[in-house]
Amino acid sequence: MKYMSGKELRRRYLDFFVKNGHLELPSASLIPKDDPSLLMIGAGMAPFKAYFTGKMTPPCTRITTSQRCVRTGDIENVGRTARHHTYFEMLGNFSFGDYFKYDAIKWAWEFLTGELELPKDKLWATIYPDDEEAYKIWTTETDINPEHIVKLEDNFWEIGSGPCGPDSEIFIDLGEERGCGSPTCGVGCDCDRYLEIWNLVFTQFDRTEDGKYNPLVHKNIDTGCGLERLASVLQNKPSNFETDLMFPIIEYASKVANKEYGKDKETDISLKVIADHARSISFMVMDGILPSNEGRGYVLRRLLRRAVRHARMLGIEDKFLAGAVDVVAEIYSGVYDELTNRKDYIKKVISLEEDRFATTLTQGMDLLNAEVEKLKAENKTVLDGEVGFKLYDTYGFPWELTDEILHENHMTLDKEAFDKAMNEQRTRARNARGENKRMDIPDLRDSNIGELKVDETARQAKIVCIWKDAKTTNSLEDGDEAGLILDITPFYAEGGGQEGDIGSLKTDMGNAQVIDTKKLPDGSVYNIVHVTEGSLHVGDTVEITVDMENKLASARNHTATHLLQAALKRVVGDHINQAGSAVNAHHLRFDFSSFEPISAEQLQQVEEMVNAEILTGKDVEISHMNQEDAKKAGAMALFGEKYGDIVRVVTVPGFSMELCGGSHVKNIGQIGMFKIIGESGVAAGVRRIEAITGKAAIDYMNNKAKLLQTAITTLKTNESNLCDKIANLLQENKEMKAEIAKVQAERAKADSNKLLMALKEYNGVNVIVGKIQAANMDELRNSADLLCNKFDKAGVVVLGAVLNDKVNFVVKANKDGVARGLHAGKIVKEVAMMAGGNGGGRPDMAQAGGKQPEKLNDAFAKAHEVIQSQIK
Repeated sequence: MKYMSGKELRRRYLDFFVKNGHLELPSASLIPKDDPSLLMIGAGMAPFKAYFTGKMTPPCTRITTSQRCVRTGDIENVGRTARHHTYFEMLGNFSFGDYFKYDAIKWAWEFLTGELELPKDKLWATIYPDDEEAYKIWTTETDINPEHIVKLEDNFWEIGSGPCGPDSEIFIDLGEERGCGSPTCGVGCDCDRYLEIWNLVFTQFDRTEDGKYNPLVHKNIDTGCGLERLASVLQNKPSNFETDLMFPIIEYASKVANKEYGKDKETDISLKVIADHARSISFMVMDGILPSNEGRGYVLRRLLRRAVRHARMLGIEDKFLAGAVDVVAEIYSGVYDELTNRKDYIKKVISLEEDRFATTLTQGMDLLNAEVEKLKAENKTVLDGEVGFKLYDTYGFPWELTDEILHENHMTLDKEAFDKAMNEQRTRARNARGENKRMDIPDLRDSNIGELKVDETARQAKIVCIWKDAKTTNSLEDGDEAGLILDITPFYAEGGGQEGDIGSLKTDMGNAQVIDTKKLPDGSVYNIVHVTEGSLHVGDTVEITVDMENKLASARNHTATHLLQAALKRVVGDHINQAGSAVNAHHLRFDFSSFEPISAEQLQQVEEMVNAEILTGKDVEISHMNQEDAKKAGAMALFGEKYGDIVRVVTVPGFSMELCGGSHVKNIGQIGMFKIIGESGVAAGVRRIEAITGKAAIDYMNNKAKLLQTAITTLKTNESNLCDKIANLLQENKEMKAEIAKVQAERAKADSNKLLMALKEYNGVNVIVGKIQAANMDELRNSADLLCNKFDKAGVVVLGAVLNDKVNFVVKANKDGVARGLHAGKIVKEVAMMAGGNGGGRPDMAQAGGKQPEKLNDAFAKAHEVIQSQIK
């Protein structure tokens, strides 16, 4: 058996399958593309689902990859077992209707025993009991010990209906010393003796909804071989954590914590958790995921905060995860260069999130510990879901973290109550922002759509498919909103941040408005239409009208977005990278990486630079070239975006060059004018600029000019003196406020002196009750404080003032007064009720309001009565 580094093992695997006719593809981003059913890529085959289902044609019928994956389903086991991770790499070789079981089994055996020289007598294979074909291949085409072939019912891969089939797993026997000692221990046992290192899935059936298994016309191969697991075997390590893919991170954390690995079980668990999570969060941020309270961002936040908690358990109080990124980048140098290139950005994102959690971690832990002690005292084991939600909402504790801490204390969270509070919050958020409408698309594989074309000049086409409410149909009636596909279309489909074209369709039988244009997963263009008159049918010939004014306005904003990014890189720095964009006919929105707000001076420079470029009147050049050639030429690409071998390059000569498939003006002079209308932060390390162009920019500036003229007219000045005039008015206002405050203070002092003269004493307690003139509640409270501070023994002050035709009360009791039984909250409650109001507060301070100022004297009489009844 050869020793092999993780880096060498990955390369050896890919080279082996390239040698056997496979196309090597780079790892896809952790963010799934065109697959809303997945939160993140969690398997080697996940990026190829459309190839397996036949919705898209693969670039080659044989593909091999080393795919970055993140799974959090077994997160509580991370660090506690030898094999569980949230981040891992899955080596895979795939066949799409090409080779099948024979080659899959033969190559797996050849690679393991030939390339890696694993001992054959230690290898085992499992198969599905009915899969005689696989059994025959194993026994005749390899020299595995036939007694090492085990038939297991579990060896059948399926998820609901759809493609499925038997599989064959390969295990290696790591020796009795790794086992559980049970006499029945064997392949499939949960102990660490028999380690699964490869799974070969033979997709040969299509399971129907009624449970029938029909043979697939094109049989596929999907295999998965865990890089970390195989590395642990070749490096003779007891767990994946000790391999060169993870142990350097453990060494880093050990050094920071001043703890020795291997001496204490709980310490080792925390070190392993940190090592695992550091890899996950590094690659997640690299792929464009940012911490948030939703979706992928929530997973990232949970992992990061879980790592911080384990660091605290090791005694690490300062920020440390950014340093772990350096170690991760070193481990994967030469493999994932983008990790090194984006290292500073990743560290900044992680550091900011550590800062956020540090401010609330201690408070949250104090609250949770107090609740745990309370439950123990009451002999209870379930934490109220409302408390769990408060920890989440106020202190940033992912509920899973709270549940994990409770589990350590043999307790659980009332998840039902937590979910109820969470759903209520989400409902409020949805109601506040509204929900984007989506068009449900049915399975169109059997719709016989045929070959579709895109032609910007097309003005006539045929309807080849219609669907409504996720079901295909042959016709639409007046008022229907649905999706349809034309055999040839001039409409630009939503993509690259740009909204789809709108327009209209007309037939002999009806008319429809095209309200949006989008793409199916296979790239086919479809329209979302609203039938305004008559009916539309499959097979109808339609007259097409594209809203060219809307299209040109979108093109202006899209080209301006390219100019904006180029200008930002020149003015702010080359670290500026696109993090998202939205372009439509009305405005543009550009999100980019930056950890500091863009200054007003920089924004002005950017705006002036873009407008100066527009005035040059250069033609926009569109070209198609090899992707690598385009990047070498300096073309900017959106990080994490998938591009084909041949890419479309949009160039403004001497200023901007980007890979882009969107609509653009023919000449940048058509943009007319560019105006920035906003700059803000939208997430950790992400800023946003909003801008307008063309007529919208001209209208915006005209409105500003009108506003300026209105101000000049109102202030009876001219443009050159306007700023001085405003400054003088502000100074006058400031002086007047100071004078008013002085008068109010003198009035309050006079009222206070008058009330002091009317002081009463009940059983050794000073009592002041009366009305004062106050402009607001602050003045009322200040007067109560002033009077209460004059007492040299127990005392209470009850003040009332009429504000905006309503009566307001403040009650203030000093420390000695509270000790004598006075309670300001109870006093003010009864006093306010006499004036048609209500209120309450603390024993020493309370306030209330009432609707009947004419009852003020009755309220004061009640105050004397209540105070006397409270005095002890």
